[in-house]
Amino acid sequence: MAAGSLADDIRTKLGDLSPAERRVARVLLAGYPASGFETVATIAEKAAVSAPTVLRFAGRLGYRGFPDFQAALRAELDERNASPLSLYEATDYGRQPDPESTPGADSLLVRGSAVFTAAVGQTLAEIPPHDLDQAVRILSDRKRRVTLAGGRFTHLLAQYLAMHLMQLRDDVRVLPDRAVERTAQLTHLARRDAIVLFDYRRYEEDKAAIAQMTREAGGKVIVFTDAWLSPATSQADVVLPSQVGTVSPYDSLVPTLAVVETVIAGVMRALGEDAHRHMQQSEDTARRAGLV
Repeated sequence: MAAGSLADDIRTKLGDLSPAERRVARVLLAGYPASGFETVATIAEKAAVSAPTVLRFAGRLGYRGFPDFQAALRAELDERNASPLSLYEATDYGRQPDPESTPGADSLLVRGSAVFTAAVGQTLAEIPPHDLDQAVRILSDRKRRVTLAGGRFTHLLAQYLAMHLMQLRDDVRVLPDRAVERTAQLTHLARRDAIVLFDYRRYEEDKAAIAQMTREAGGKVIVFTDAWLSPATSQADVVLPSQVGTVSPYDSLVPTLAVVETVIAGVMRALGEDAHRHMQQSEDTARRAGLV
């Protein structure tokens, strides 16, 4: 089960740090993760503190010294950049199976139940209620135009959330794949736009760029991501991270789907009777058009 990122750990401990240590924390967070690999002297200079303060800061996070902190950061980046292939090769999946020791369906079901139940439970327990509430407020604001975009696999979740929102409210769309259409939509971003991005490890550069353009236009950004956090989260108004624990080398999207379902329930509740009327209108239209 993936732990949170070092950036999350730093943010959590901000209230326990001294004023000087908080300056170190802010310097690291501002340029995370690259800032964590600078020298102690450089970080101290940027934070306008002494070198021993930087070392005390590392100690406050539970590390014996700054090299230990940097080693943990390197390990985190290795996890962030992991691919299904690298995970396959680093586990038992990459070894020749022994027919007599290969797990059967029964053991897979037991393991799957344990892993997915734990991942969903941890994901929902760790999402701050404030972030969930803010996501629901943004998505249920009918004055906003909602655009969703995902990645290699997560475009399926972006489409799934979009199709539900389309049944509950107007002005919902999925960002097109074709460059000309995508460019046209991104060119006209404005304050009333809300962008929902799904971005998981082996993060895609366009997601961070889209988030930045949305913020520059005055719009809102919601990011669904993993425990290591997409670079797009630096521009996000709301971050909804999920665990990705699974029984194969592929990161699981089961916990993310649970978060998506929770958001849908929240939007439906927030829109109330307006959602009900919109669902009725959609149903009537689909019947008249012979689509159901």
